[in-house]
Amino acid sequence: MKNRIEWVGQNCRLLASIAEEFRQTRPFEGKTIGTGIHLEPKTVALILTLQEGGARMVSTGNLNTTQQSAVDYLAARGVTVIGGPTSDLEQHRRNLKEVIGHKPDLILDNGGDLFDLWLQDRYPGLLGGTEETTSGRMRLEPLREQLGLPILVINDSPIKQFAENEHAVGQSVLESYMRITNRVTNGQRVTVFGYGACGRGVAANMRGANAKVSVVDNDPLKRLQAHLDGYDTPPREVALGTADFIVTVTGSPRIIGEADINALKNGAILANAGHFPFEIDVESLRKSEQVSSIDSFEDGIETLVMTDGRRVHLVSEGHMFNLAGPRPLGNSIESMDLGFALQARSLEAVALGKATAADCVVPVPRDIDERVANAYLDLCYQGTIV
Repeated sequence: MKNRIEWVGQNCRLLASIAEEFRQTRPFEGKTIGTGIHLEPKTVALILTLQEGGARMVSTGNLNTTQQSAVDYLAARGVTVIGGPTSDLEQHRRNLKEVIGHKPDLILDNGGDLFDLWLQDRYPGLLGGTEETTSGRMRLEPLREQLGLPILVINDSPIKQFAENEHAVGQSVLESYMRITNRVTNGQRVTVFGYGACGRGVAANMRGANAKVSVVDNDPLKRLQAHLDGYDTPPREVALGTADFIVTVTGSPRIIGEADINALKNGAILANAGHFPFEIDVESLRKSEQVSSIDSFEDGIETLVMTDGRRVHLVSEGHMFNLAGPRPLGNSIESMDLGFALQARSLEAVALGKATAADCVVPVPRDIDERVANAYLDLCYQGTIV
């Protein structure tokens, strides 16, 4: 019987075609690629595709999203996998340092951790690499002069923005919310913090599931956009106080914390879909004097019982709940296939010297976007009789 990793591999058709090409061209021959990215079935397909290009792969996962089945599958295929599933920040940092200890020629980063560690302990020979997330780009942009290497930001690609962030994140948040909580969305009040591409997708999918959606964003232009898109954009305290479900997708720390406890209605559910597990300040909530007790349930649901009797529910301890909850499927296979094709082509460009130090923390070049888009559409129509 085939497992989920093999099912995903069969459906990552773009990566499969790139892997077939890489077996011939070997763009990473003799090079080591270090990765710090969620280790789950779709990233397995990416890592093995890069390995087909001649790379020695050294990989570790992210906090609370590493799946042991992915670790075992990769290790059995010659990938050096460091660490396993963990929610321990210090252990995670040790794993990242061990990746850097292998002195990779290329880095595939997810949040800017590996490039930041390289700056702290430089070694010669790093050619550059990629950064997957907006959170990582925000972290690395101020360090451009210090980095001085080609670093292509996958999340700034229009393909990544609309295919994965807007469409797929919205779908996976809705699916994960319903699977984990088994609660209705119809008629419920949902507040989305952040109206970037991910926030737009979450808001649209929740509205499509007949929820009443409010949007909160510090940027007045984003609030105006949300208003014109038909969402409520009330003051922050109103959006918090009326919400049955609150989801953060901002990339910024401490969006919700102890100071907000009084505003939360009885039964409110809090979840984070941003990359870093700091958008909800979980520790300040747990340690609040207004919390009398904490109940834990199956499927990563934690209930904070207030001294006044209100109950506030926290999903997956503030980690990215569509990848850290029970049966963590994450975004759709096809959306990740597109995003990971961008990764493979971008790393290829850096390895072959087609990206220079002038391309430091910049979006994926247009020619790579177009190449990936055309390849995906060609596969969609393959075998179609018109």
